[in-house]
Amino acid sequence: MVSSTSVDMTRSGVPCEESAESLAAGFKALGDPTRLRVLAVLTHGTRCVCEIQAAVEVPSNLLSHHLKVLREAGLITGSKRGRWIDYTLDQGALERLAAALPPEPSRLGIDLSVCAAACVTARDDA
Repeated sequence: MVSSTSVDMTRSGVPCEESAESLAAGFKALGDPTRLRVLAVLTHGTRCVCEIQAAVEVPSNLLSHHLKVLREAGLITGSKRGRWIDYTLDQGALERLAAALPPEPSRLGIDLSVCAAACVTARDDA
């Protein structure tokens, strides 16, 4: 589950093991097109399961599975309303995932054209 606290980093800027596991679970949950579609629906606000199902158009048993994965990864929360469950996007969790991504190579001072040339040279030498 993507922890509600900020990502703990070591001095080298690498996430600690617990934070890395939490982040990996969040990124893994994002690795499915259906779950990405569910998150897109939830960017428009809290939605009940019936609204999500109408928008995503998957069988209810599959939708339940995808919602469970997203919930366990800490990307969404569910609250019961009678016999319905309303789901909400945890914006903070998505922000923590985004913050864990490395910066653009150009911001690190890396010239990708040099990297590409080195790869071509290495391939030609092989």
